[in-house]
Amino acid sequence: MTPQYTIRRMRENEVPLAIDWARQEGWNPGLHDAGTFYQADRNGFFIGELDGEAIAVGSAVVYDERFAFCGLYIVKPEYRGHGYGMQLTRARLAYVGGRNAGIDGVVENIPIYERIGYRLAHRNERYGGQALRKPFDDRCIRPLSEVSFSLIEAYDRHCFPAIRSAFLRAWIAQPDAAALGWLDNGRLAGFGVRRRCFEGHKIGPLFADDLEIAEQLFRALQQEVEGDPIFLDIPEINPQAKQLVESQPMERVFSTGRMYLQGQPQLADDKIFGITTFELG
Repeated sequence: MTPQYTIRRMRENEVPLAIDWARQEGWNPGLHDAGTFYQADRNGFFIGELDGEAIAVGSAVVYDERFAFCGLYIVKPEYRGHGYGMQLTRARLAYVGGRNAGIDGVVENIPIYERIGYRLAHRNERYGGQALRKPFDDRCIRPLSEVSFSLIEAYDRHCFPAIRSAFLRAWIAQPDAAALGWLDNGRLAGFGVRRRCFEGHKIGPLFADDLEIAEQLFRALQQEVEGDPIFLDIPEINPQAKQLVESQPMERVFSTGRMYLQGQPQLADDKIFGITTFELG
């Protein structure tokens, strides 16, 4: 009998499977990523099943009528090279429709993504090191729980191509995390989130008006996790982001190609010191 391959939407209780596969791939996702990711788009997570066995997963999170982001694309190793992943990708792109879509693609697979229609915009680089307890200026640093969500959302929109209210609310309130902002006379000039991962912690996003504010937030977010592994994913198009990681005892550990179907969105690139995630943009 010919094996039957079907693709369907993931249910909420199935998203942890994709996160576990990501962990096995060495991507080091967050402990609570399944729940927070799902808030971004409850229809945006796909699973491919061969005779009822899950063999492929992937997401296509639609943020609005113009922008989407695809990620969490994994095919079980023993089923790679048979077209199952491409079928899943076609299903995801059908859901994306005519929107511009972004991905953070594995560098060695960039030619494959180009054949699908994506074009390279820039590299994102993951830097890792050990969290340090350095002095920081706390005069303007506030927990994001004390900052108006409208201010957070407006600042986020400068650095991300779409409004992402439900996801952002879940992201800054997730367990095992810290979310801090730089609030100066009622004006938000940057914010960052640190979340616990299977290995250590990741900081992302890290958005700030300038390098000085970014560094103060970066230091503040490390205070409670001194000695643990810490990671920051920076866009190479912001030279000051590289200055930030090079001023720390951090090394580059991973790289992705940020690619888009319809060209790079116009954002405040100089404010982006750390992207939110490779999976959701």
